[in-house]
Amino acid sequence: MEGKLDKPKDDLMTAAPDRSNVVSNPDTSPQAEIIRSHRAIAVLTEGHSTPFHAKTAMSLIRYREKNISAIIDSSTDSMTAQELFGIGGEIPVVDSVEGIPNADALYVGIASRGGKIPLNWRPIFLAAIEQRMDVVSGLHDFVSEDLEFATKTMKNGVRLIDVRKNAFKETASGYDFNKNCVRILTVGQDCSVGKMVTSLEIQRGLLAGGANAKFLATGQTGIMIGGDGTPVDCVVADFINGAAEDLVKRNQHHDFVLIEGQGSLSHPSFSAVTVGLLHGCAPNGLIYCYEGGRQQVKGLDIELPDKLEQLNAYLSIAKLRQECELIGVAVNTRYQSPDEAAKEIANAKETFGVPACDVYREGANPLVEASIQLRNRLTCS
Repeated sequence: MEGKLDKPKDDLMTAAPDRSNVVSNPDTSPQAEIIRSHRAIAVLTEGHSTPFHAKTAMSLIRYREKNISAIIDSSTDSMTAQELFGIGGEIPVVDSVEGIPNADALYVGIASRGGKIPLNWRPIFLAAIEQRMDVVSGLHDFVSEDLEFATKTMKNGVRLIDVRKNAFKETASGYDFNKNCVRILTVGQDCSVGKMVTSLEIQRGLLAGGANAKFLATGQTGIMIGGDGTPVDCVVADFINGAAEDLVKRNQHHDFVLIEGQGSLSHPSFSAVTVGLLHGCAPNGLIYCYEGGRQQVKGLDIELPDKLEQLNAYLSIAKLRQECELIGVAVNTRYQSPDEAAKEIANAKETFGVPACDVYREGANPLVEASIQLRNRLTCS
């Protein structure tokens, strides 16, 4: 199937500037080097090409667009990524790996329920391996532990990479981090409100201004973008705090670390990783992320709590570890008109008393400046 260019959808990411190579000072582990070496990636979203399921694919397009050769989904009539997701321009949508003969890797572009490998995807993985493509997955079902995949991989000389796979087994120690390293954590009203993108965009702005800033990935998508990080949602519960602490400890030579938040303190399914990050990385500052108009917890028929009450809970828990403050608010206005978005952001500034913006629509400059001011306060005190 050949791709075609169509009129862009009214999507907030459509006009985003080039963000390639936004991650600096990368880890040099073998896995990280392999991920960063891929230059012709096929992103698999077969049957799951919706914003709810395919946020990994959409973020890969956003930050590694030059490295994406095609999207694989035989269930759609869309012929380009622009038609399918509203971003990605002329990246073609094809119905099989055979439609991308020069691809060097197959990346799983979805977060499936429970992290399971969809059964109808197995032939696609096998075809990719046969075509000598590495397979990079962030699912909880590890492709590297699948006997059929592993056997075929050995015959074809390619690699199976599970970015969530880890063996971290150390508890946190309450480590006293470098005082010159300012730690900024994004926290959220809910899942999928833009915590990772906000962290990356703040880092991008700091780098543009000459600061020494590092994005710390804590989930599958961030690791696929930058190559390195710690998948905190696949660490044994007792060691989540320790894994977060270790990630920051290894990067405390930077002036700023922008730590990708996970889950939400009030999400019944994922609050454990949120608390682990709050205590493990001991943030100096929080960026609160929320979606304008969202009323219910993602995936559950449960009402979201009041934003200020939720934020106060975040600050209370963070301060059990060390002093911490709110420095900004990132408002995701993707489902609001320009007028509605402007009112939402103005209301956020008034309600929270800190800089607020939508990093998708207008960039992260207010949050970048807030980060610099936080460092000035901390290093001058």
